[in-house]
Amino acid sequence: MSQDRVEIERQEIEREVSGRTLCDLLAEHAASHGDAPAMSWKRDGAWQTLSWRDYRERVAEVAMGLAGLGVGQGDFVAIMATNRPEHVLADQAAIHAGATPTSFYFTLAPEQIRYVAGHCEAKVAVLEDRDMLKRWQDIRDDLPALRQVVLLDGAQDGDGPGVLSWDELVDRGRQALAADRSGFDALRGRVGPEDNAALLYTSGTTGPPKGVLLTHHNLLFESAALLRLTELSPGGSSVSYLPLAHIAERVLSIYVPLALRTHVWFCPDPGQAVEYVREARPTIFFGVPRVWEKVRAGIEAKLAAEENERKRKIAQRAVATGLEVVRRQQRGEAVPFGLRARHALLERLVLAKVRHAIGLDRCTFASSAASPLAVDVAEFFAALGLPLVEVYGMTETTGVATGNRPGKVKIGSVGPALAGVEVRLAGDGEVLVRGPVNTPGYFRQPEATAELIDAEGWLHTGDVGELDGDGYLKIVDRKKELIITSSGKNLSPANIEGLLKEHPLIGQALVYGDDRPYVVALIVLDHELAPAWAARNGLEGGDLAGLAASDRVLAEVQLAVDAVNQRLARIEQVKRFEVLPVEWTAESEELTPTLKLRRRIIHAKYAERIDGLYAG
Repeated sequence: MSQDRVEIERQEIEREVSGRTLCDLLAEHAASHGDAPAMSWKRDGAWQTLSWRDYRERVAEVAMGLAGLGVGQGDFVAIMATNRPEHVLADQAAIHAGATPTSFYFTLAPEQIRYVAGHCEAKVAVLEDRDMLKRWQDIRDDLPALRQVVLLDGAQDGDGPGVLSWDELVDRGRQALAADRSGFDALRGRVGPEDNAALLYTSGTTGPPKGVLLTHHNLLFESAALLRLTELSPGGSSVSYLPLAHIAERVLSIYVPLALRTHVWFCPDPGQAVEYVREARPTIFFGVPRVWEKVRAGIEAKLAAEENERKRKIAQRAVATGLEVVRRQQRGEAVPFGLRARHALLERLVLAKVRHAIGLDRCTFASSAASPLAVDVAEFFAALGLPLVEVYGMTETTGVATGNRPGKVKIGSVGPALAGVEVRLAGDGEVLVRGPVNTPGYFRQPEATAELIDAEGWLHTGDVGELDGDGYLKIVDRKKELIITSSGKNLSPANIEGLLKEHPLIGQALVYGDDRPYVVALIVLDHELAPAWAARNGLEGGDLAGLAASDRVLAEVQLAVDAVNQRLARIEQVKRFEVLPVEWTAESEELTPTLKLRRRIIHAKYAERIDGLYAG
């Protein structure tokens, strides 16, 4: 896109968001669509709903409650909770009170909490339950700035003056609001576009997390640019299930809903997301690649388990037909009439029913980000009639910086730059981003900020990419994660790992080869598909440990590795591998809370196994 066009789009969006804050958006929706649903959640198995009018009133009450605790301009409010309305209410209340909210991953250990809460000097912490309270109480002496803990569930009379229940906080705020509503208007009136609206600590695959500051202007510009990308109409719905400490979930569960008046259905347990999606039937759905891989695995397992051979073959033919259509379209070829007719028939008989079965029959915008999406996964969902719009960005770019356009998706790419945003490549291929979505910087880390954003305003992402003639970006790998073999060759582990995971038996893989003569891999079986594969092949016992030791399974994985090697240059080929008897999860620390590989942790944890692959 020409520089002139970028400037025109940027100026258009700037005029749209000029002088505005998130507080303005909430007030406008409460006034114009007060009775429309804003949030839904389950309590005792029954759905509860909060309207936009009540959403703003609860925010006003909590903001006044926080102000009564001494929270104001320049302060930070920590929130450590699952996906539930109170998390968002506390977040927006902190903003209205002039403070900056910072959501913590609720899987953090006490020492990690100590670092993050101490670094931002959180004055108040809003916590989920007594389990989280214990983690904070264990290190409270190390947090002198922390004045008050607010407990959403389980507060007890004996907790002491430093612990307050959520209901009591709301009640105090309600009384203050009733006594003087102008006090809330005064708080909100002091909030400006350049004030901080979020402090997010990167989950970090390596090293301690950095605190990324985002302003109201950052968030409003990002939301407006996203609406141009998605072409979504006001209203709609989404399911919130990924951690709200992650920028993608915040954009989709807090900021886009404020821009688009979206109805958010909260799912507190990511493991129940599939069931919640089936009930909510959202119009917008986001998943990191691992989520889409799991959904595909579940669909394939169910299709393979169909006992009626005729139905099974029709379903398989429907997917194959969809794939043929998608691949022709991606190559820019015309789709013959006969193929179109067959596809239309199978769409009605099979594909529409599959989308309905997984709860995405109403979904008009399905997307993926956080790490590269495997081509075969993208093709599979496009074949189902659910094309995944792959986008790219990071916390430091307020989420999305580039994205495929609906109807103009190039599978394998993350699309061109967002409206008003510039993207280019440095001499070494590093992706650089410039625009109003860029963070002002890292909190209390000026040197790191200077390394992140250069004198010309270009943000250095640390990702290596490629740009095609149409301006579509393809991410190759993290700059610091590229493998440099002992012969000096640079390789992308993510590329090789993605190819390995195309085989249904392989759920996760880590490729290694730094300063080594050849590439090896640690492989984890897919905990959903592997048992189904074993059953179809007459193997007894479906646990991962038993399957990892099975000669039949190892032989099948070897065939998968051999097939991948045929698609790779000789220096990239996996010479040896080991199938591990476990699954990698965030709880076992091999994955981040957003399901990305923690390479250094895996390297250290499995150092002996890796060394063994090079022995002899």
